[in-house]
Amino acid sequence: MDGTILVADDDRTIRTVLTQALTRAGCKVHATSSLVTLMRWVTEGMGDLVISDVVMPDGNGLTQVPQIAQLRPDLPVIVISAQNTIMTTIQAAEAEAFDYLPKPFDLPDLMQRVARGLDRKSPKPEPRDDRATADLPLVGRSAPMQALYRLLAQVMNTSLPVLVTGESGSGKSLVARAIHDLSDRQGRPFLVATAATFDGPPDAGARLLAQVGTGTLVLEEVADLPDTAQAQIVALLDHDATLRDDTAPRVIATSRGDLEGALSGGRLRSDLFYRLAGVTLPVPALRDRVEDIVLLAAHFLARAAQDGGPDRGLEHAAGELLRSYRWPGNVRQLENIMRRLAVTAALPEITRAEVEQALAAQPAAGPLQPPATERLADAVAQHLGRYFDLHGDSLPPAGLYQRILREIETPLLEIALGATAGNQAKCAELLGINRNTLRKKLTDLDIRVTRGRKLM
Repeated sequence: MDGTILVADDDRTIRTVLTQALTRAGCKVHATSSLVTLMRWVTEGMGDLVISDVVMPDGNGLTQVPQIAQLRPDLPVIVISAQNTIMTTIQAAEAEAFDYLPKPFDLPDLMQRVARGLDRKSPKPEPRDDRATADLPLVGRSAPMQALYRLLAQVMNTSLPVLVTGESGSGKSLVARAIHDLSDRQGRPFLVATAATFDGPPDAGARLLAQVGTGTLVLEEVADLPDTAQAQIVALLDHDATLRDDTAPRVIATSRGDLEGALSGGRLRSDLFYRLAGVTLPVPALRDRVEDIVLLAAHFLARAAQDGGPDRGLEHAAGELLRSYRWPGNVRQLENIMRRLAVTAALPEITRAEVEQALAAQPAAGPLQPPATERLADAVAQHLGRYFDLHGDSLPPAGLYQRILREIETPLLEIALGATAGNQAKCAELLGINRNTLRKKLTDLDIRVTRGRKLM
C-alpha cells in the first residue's frame, strides 16, 4: 500500500498497533488522540485516508465525517467504534463514511479496507433509500440483539453469502434488508426470490441474475424451495463464482428451520447448502430477549402514531403482562397487537386489562417459563460456538475472556437493578457484592440507574 493515513483514537494501544501495521504495509502514518488535531491535518490537506474512533475526549468522531467530506470530498473515512449497536452502524452510513468497523476489529480485515479506500480516493456514495434505513425496526438492547448487531456490522460490506436463521416473525427479512441498506450496495437492486419466482420459464434464474445486477438477492425460506428452483440457484451461484466481487450480486438466504435437518432429510440439496453456508446470522426469538419487549411495543406505538393513529403509551402493568407472554409469533405478532391496541384503546395509556383481552384472543402460548432443563451454561456454549464458527479457521480477536464476561455482566446488573427498583444498596446485597464495587461497575459499563421500577 502507498499513502498517508491519519489515525485518531484515544486508545494509545490502538494508535500504536495501527501505526506499526500500516507502516509495515508501506504507508506513512500520523496518529493523534485529538479530533482538533485531526481536523487541522485534514484542513491542511494532509492524508489520503482517515481512521477515526467515535468517542474521543474532545468530541464525537461521527459528527466530523460530514465536515471532512465537505472540506475534502476525495478523502475516505473509516469509522471504528466500541459502541457496537445498530444505531452506530446507521449513523456511520448516514454520515457517508467510507467504511465502518466495530471494536474489537480484525486487523487484517481493517488493512484490506484501508487498501480499498486508498484505491478509491474519490468515493461517490450510492444513492440511498433513507426511508428504508430510517424505518428499520431492528430494536433492542438485549445481549442477543447486541451480538446480532456486531455480526451484522462485520459482514455487511463483505461479499460472503449470508444465511439468516430464526423463527417465523422474528425479523429475518428485516435483517436481510439491513445488511443491504447499511452496506456499500445500498441504492442498488434488492430482490427477494421465493418459490413462485422460479415457476416461470427455465431461464428464470438467468433473468433474476440480470435484474439484481450487483445488488442483493434474498432467497426466502430456501429449504422450502422445490428441487428445480434449488438447481437453478446452484447454477446461478456457480455463475457468480466466475465474476469479480464488484460485478456479482450479494446472496442472502433465510430459513426458519434447521437446514442440516433439511439436508439430511433430502429437502435441501447439499451443493446448495455448502454454497450458502458462508456466515450464519441467528435472529433470536422474542421470548429469548424479554427485556426488549416493552421497548419494541413503544416503538410500534410510535410507528402507529406516525402513520396517523392516536398517540398512545403503555401502562407499566400492561408492559409487564407483555413481558410474561411467550410470543409464538415473535416480533410480527407483537407488532400486530400493538397496532390494534393503538386504534382500540380507550385512553392515552393502554391498560393491563386491554392487553389481557388482546392476548386472550391469541393462540394459547402460556406465560413465559424457560424449560426446566435449560441452563445458562448451555446458552453461553451455544453462543460461543456460533461466534467461533464465524471466524472459520482463524481465532477471534484477543481479549475474548473480558468481552464475554462483560456481555453476561451487563444484563445481570440491569435486571438486578430493575428487580430492586433502582436501589443500589439492595442491588448490591442481592448480587452479594460491595456497594462501591457495584457503583464502579455501573460507571464502567455505562448503565443508567432508574428509580422506582420494581419488578418483583
